[in-house]
Amino acid sequence: MKPLAIILIVLGLVGLGVGAFSYKTTEKVVDLGPIEVNKENSHTIPIPTVASVVVLVAGALLLFSGKRVGS
Repeated sequence: MKPLAIILIVLGLVGLGVGAFSYKTTEKVVDLGPIEVNKENSHTIPIPTVASVVVLVAGALLLFSGKRVGS
């Protein structure tokens, strides 16, 4: 349980710090034999702050509840 808790905490902190991630795709606009025109599109996907906080709290609860149960 401890490795999972640490992974969740790290993911929550990264989500809070980054806020969003983006990627690019290439779309073919015109293709006339040897002439080709491409368009590059940029897409941004936001990471909700609420989701990051929930993941962070879940990781913290797993980490601390594991110590109490084992005592």
